[in-house]
This record gives sequence, C-alpha cells and structure tokens, in this order.
Amino acid sequence: MSRCNIAGAAILVAAGMMMMAATVQAAPQQLWKFDNLKQIGGVAPKVEGHPRIIDSPVGKAVHFNGKNDALFFPGRPLVGAKTFTIEAIFHPDGGAFQQRWMHIAETDPKTGLDANPSGTSDPNPRFMFEIRVVKDQWYLDAFVNSKAGSKALAFPEKLHPIGPWYAVQQTYDGKTYRSYVNGVLQGEAEVGYTPQGPGHMMVGTRMNKVNYFHGAIAEARFTDHALTPAEFLKVPGK
Repeated sequence: MSRCNIAGAAILVAAGMMMMAATVQAAPQQLWKFDNLKQIGGVAPKVEGHPRIIDSPVGKAVHFNGKNDALFFPGRPLVGAKTFTIEAIFHPDGGAFQQRWMHIAETDPKTGLDANPSGTSDPNPRFMFEIRVVKDQWYLDAFVNSKAGSKALAFPEKLHPIGPWYAVQQTYDGKTYRSYVNGVLQGEAEVGYTPQGPGHMMVGTRMNKVNYFHGAIAEARFTDHALTPAEFLKVPGK
C-alpha cells in the first residue's frame, strides 16, 4: 500500500472514531458499567489513587477508599440535554460526613476549569450526586446548577442504613427537579434549567478533589429525558 493510501486510510479510521464518539456522546441513553478501569461508557478514565474492581451481589463494581481514589473522565454525558435522568447503583461504606461521589461539570470557556479550585462558591454548571453520612446511616444530596438556576435536594430526615446496595436517581422534566432512592421520592422543587455544554466527569470525589467517597459504584445511566420510577434502574432482587 502506498503512503498516500496509508494516510488516507488513517484519516478514514480517525474520522470514523470521531463519528462513533459523537454518536455515543449524543445517544439519548447511555449505560456505564463500572466493571473495569480501562474503559467505562466508551470513555477511558484517568485513574487516581488505587480504586479496585470488586465482586458484589450486583456484579462487578469499582471500590473507592474514601481517601484518594477517583476516576476522571475526559468527557461527559448529557451535553445539550434540556431534560434528564441520572441514575446510579452504589454501595456507601460510611465514613466522612460529606462525600461527593459523582461530579458532571461544564468546563468554563474562560478559565478552562471544571470547578473552582478553592472549593467554595463554584459557579460552574454541573450535576452532583453526594451523600451525607450520619453514624451508620446516610441521606442523599442531589444537586443541579445551570445558568438559569440551581437547587440542592437534601433531606436529613430521610435516612437509609449503611450496608445494602442502593439505586439513586435524579430527574428533570423541564419544570420540576426530583431525587429518589430505590425509586422512592426523596423530594422535589421547581427550578430553571439551561442545557449544559461540554466538560468532564469525576467519580469518587468532587472535581477539585475534596470530599472523597468511601464505597463502590456498579453502574450509572444517563438519559436525555425524565424517566418514571417504573423505568428506573433497580438493584437486583429489590
């Protein structure tokens, strides 16, 4: 094969890979299985610390030590989505009170950053899944921020025991933002929302590496519309 033909083939392969990546990014629903550390959801994460693959009642999962384990993804789901559902099947192990375990951020075009490095008053549009640990229990903290508004859904009275695996969800239908644990509504509020642009995703800690997560994540799913509880991911056997 001539050099021209080789170069042409390489260009076609690269173009095909770009088209495939764009298709994955624009897919109306993406299921990410946390069953390896090389490629998750079609994206190769940067591994920080020493997260490890474990066997669990819900299948393979990535375990985070709550100290320095994280996965950084050079891309993010739900770019441009006007409505959304974000779900995860996870296992909290207890530990520190504040644990921010999924951070989906829009990159600031002015600074090139996904979060405020100081860890306070972060203006970046983002989705967050967090938990608050109270002794041997926890409650969910779901958060959305966009140019049109922001809202945290956290309800300290709605505690869940450490030990079982859980499915958690947050949805937005164009008007109302809701959070769920195992399909049970935790709370809701009306909030303005503007679709978010490209950025990155961090799992196991906040983007600026504070409030690490102690526990495991088996899978996550991202949908560009609001699902009903009947359509949510469920923990096997529940």
